[in-house]
Amino acid sequence: MTGFSSRHIGTDGAAQWHMLDGLGYDSVDALVKAAVPASIHSTPRSTSDIPEPATEAEALAELRALAGQNRPARAMIGLGYYDTFTPSVIARNVLENPSWYTAYTPYQPEISQGRLEALITFQTMVTDLTGLATANASMLDESTAVAEGMLLARRASKAKTDVFVVDADALPQTKAVLRSRAAAVGVHLVELALADGAELPDELFGVFVQYPGASGRVWDPSAVIDAAHLAGGLAVVAADLLALTLLRPPGSLGADVAVGTTQRFGVPMGFGGPHAGYMAVRQGLERQLPGRLVGVSQDADGHPAYRLALQTREQHIRREKATSNICTAQVLLAVMAAMYAVYHGPEGLRAIASAVSRKTEALAQRLRDYGQNVHHDAFFDTLRVTVPGTARTVIERARSKGYQLFWADEATVGISVDETTTAADLAAVAWAFGAPEADEHGERELFWDGFEPLAKMDAALKRDDDYLTHPVFHTHRSETAMMRYLKQLADRDYALDRGMIPLGSCTMKLNAATEMAAISWPEFADVHPFAPEADVRGYLAMIEQLEIWLAEVTGYDSVSLQPNAGSQGELAGLLAIRGYHDANGDTGRRVCLIPSSAHGTNAASAVLAGFSVVVVACDDEGNVDLGDLRAKIAAHSAELAALMITYPSTHGVYEQDVVAIAQAVHDAGGQVYVDGANLNALLGFARFGDLGGDVSHLNLHKTFAIPHGGGGPGVGPVGAKAHLAPFLPSHPLAQRADHAGGVRFEGGPVSAAPYGSAGILPISWAYVRMMGASGLAEATGAAVLAANHLAARLREHFPVLYTGESGLVAHECILDLRPLREQTGITVDDVAKRLIDYGFHAPTMSFPVAGTLMVEPTESEDLDELERFIEAMIAIKAEAVAVAAGEWPADDNPLVNAPHTAESVVAGEWTHPYSRETAVYPVASLVRSKYWPPVRRIDQAWGDRHLVCACPPVEAFA
Repeated sequence: MTGFSSRHIGTDGAAQWHMLDGLGYDSVDALVKAAVPASIHSTPRSTSDIPEPATEAEALAELRALAGQNRPARAMIGLGYYDTFTPSVIARNVLENPSWYTAYTPYQPEISQGRLEALITFQTMVTDLTGLATANASMLDESTAVAEGMLLARRASKAKTDVFVVDADALPQTKAVLRSRAAAVGVHLVELALADGAELPDELFGVFVQYPGASGRVWDPSAVIDAAHLAGGLAVVAADLLALTLLRPPGSLGADVAVGTTQRFGVPMGFGGPHAGYMAVRQGLERQLPGRLVGVSQDADGHPAYRLALQTREQHIRREKATSNICTAQVLLAVMAAMYAVYHGPEGLRAIASAVSRKTEALAQRLRDYGQNVHHDAFFDTLRVTVPGTARTVIERARSKGYQLFWADEATVGISVDETTTAADLAAVAWAFGAPEADEHGERELFWDGFEPLAKMDAALKRDDDYLTHPVFHTHRSETAMMRYLKQLADRDYALDRGMIPLGSCTMKLNAATEMAAISWPEFADVHPFAPEADVRGYLAMIEQLEIWLAEVTGYDSVSLQPNAGSQGELAGLLAIRGYHDANGDTGRRVCLIPSSAHGTNAASAVLAGFSVVVVACDDEGNVDLGDLRAKIAAHSAELAALMITYPSTHGVYEQDVVAIAQAVHDAGGQVYVDGANLNALLGFARFGDLGGDVSHLNLHKTFAIPHGGGGPGVGPVGAKAHLAPFLPSHPLAQRADHAGGVRFEGGPVSAAPYGSAGILPISWAYVRMMGASGLAEATGAAVLAANHLAARLREHFPVLYTGESGLVAHECILDLRPLREQTGITVDDVAKRLIDYGFHAPTMSFPVAGTLMVEPTESEDLDELERFIEAMIAIKAEAVAVAAGEWPADDNPLVNAPHTAESVVAGEWTHPYSRETAVYPVASLVRSKYWPPVRRIDQAWGDRHLVCACPPVEAFA
């Protein structure tokens, strides 16, 4: 290993020789080839599209050159994306801080209290601004949030109809996402000009209103909402949160569901993402919410503590009964948006919104003064201007001054104002429409003074209630206070900057600083997703290179980077399969076979793509049961659409019969979907396309080094063979035609932006560029070696549940703790919580098998850290044995009382039968480097019985 790969991979040559010696292999290559079935080994390529590995300096220089191809411009396109000022204290202490961006999903709440507090602040912000009872911990983007709102309305409504009404003034990308999502599940969309008084159909299950509209128009939708309720439907309103500081909230208008984006709350545009969407619901619908919900519970001492509420809603549990396939959030971006509200407070947000409104009013008046036809009198930040036959001329004049406006049609131009807009910007835009240029000293007076916010707005639509009243939005106003608050929250969490997070299936590997650097560069961060192609050539070149590289390493012909989560990549791949069958006249192929071991999002995605799920059994070794598979294929041969299979399997083994499995499905006319979640165990040694896969999604937030960010962002690109490529996601506002046709049965996008969360793609580009094809293979080898080392060292203490024919595991191993419970009474939960006392995040609990731990060390951890984990697991086993031997009572021992806080061992009299040292310093290495959990074990059930999902009063923590 040389260059960057030697820094990314934690074990050096000496460490690897040590581990190989214990396993009985003479090289990493020999180990992996023994584990991976010979039938799928990749043939070495004579040439590669992936260049030789670059140094860190070279990769940054190449990224600088790509960034330089993006033409700097002031984006005034709007349509849900706005330039914004990210407070420097948030940029430095959240976005660029590994304590925040390397954290995992808060499934272990005791070591996630900082993140959870930030997310409940986000939820409180959303509920206050929308006027609704409960908000979740974020959605993927606005358009997919609208689609989720549509599905929520369908299942919550008692109306016996498939009709959903869509506002004609909705965002174009939202209409497109709705079309593709609705067609898949049999929803009939009816588009109506609701603001112009169009009557609703007699039957509907819901109505969707954009507020303000895409054209900028603000109107009172309460009558439409009332009519929808009379028809038995629910009302979904997409609302601009900044506008809601001045406008009546959706809840007061009667809305059942509010959705939208929090992007303009300090989160850069990033060519489309990642951004935190939001969803809020009225009382009574909280158990219908998709995604994640943070709630308040209490710990073992009765202290308030945060945790994920109603976790049985998680889609990996509900599987084919799921109502959504979303199992992630946009945590890092939700934290940024929440802290933006904390930083500004309600007064600051209202001042920003008022300034935006005043600027827009002034620009409208300026345009009218020079004979332009501004469409609406009531607006917040967006204008539509009629310029018969000259729209392109106006837009090009604006571009000549460095501004991007929206081309609505040949006669209409759109302009959107944001918090960064200056008087000079307004003067230049007015000039593009034919007004004279303002002199330098007269600009502010010309555009600013004398205008009131929402000047021509109906008084009934102006907001008059208080919001963001919780002390958190009023306390941290100085830079010092804000910095310390963010530090305090981060210190309550455990992230990769503290130690290993050995989570099976989630690949918590290094997120190198050089990979992260470019996401903050303005040439990447401050780019609108619908900017003209000529202005984003650097982005498009980088995206094309990454697509080519990903296609090569997976064995596919085409890749789409649009899906902004693994679940959305699954959906896109399944929609491509459906589109392909339909194009061939096989409209009856609607059965999807899925092994019982699969992650629950597989089944959920299949349902949302309009398929029926048929479960295939697994054998005792964790492999797909070939006999059951052939029987299911025979039973459904005429209607078989696809098989979804994870490779290596969710059980952490390389299935020997994967080629035969794929062939059996192909022989029956079906397609093979290979879930790419475990690609980290295959890269450089085998390719999905070569083992029979037709389509796969990948997880860039796993295999390709994008950080998890506390549970999001993610990117889930989808790759496909040539025959499916025409059915990969398209987008109506894409700068180029990536795939011919898009999803066949209308539309095609699965996310709001053409390239999804493009703002974080420089991370994966840099990872591949610096690793090269050789480094990617080295990473796979190191990951497989580390997992087998752990399995071999721990096997005598905890049975390893599944291995391949060679006796080896893939990049993860499943430790069976069920015998431990039978022998000692100690549960998998007890072990997971006790690991916190040893300074570790627990492995994946009870998935895919209840009562087990799935451990994935990744290639990034060094041998010392692996040995530290092995030492902790062996010591915990000894503690459990001591409980069984009667040395400690079953109800009062270090395991059932774990984790131990500093307060629990210092305050009051120590009454436990084990020492304080045993409680918090079970191994000597912890004395100087102890991570102290802020709360004791949290009572999950109590929190669900007493559901509170907004910031509790300060007195609760007294």
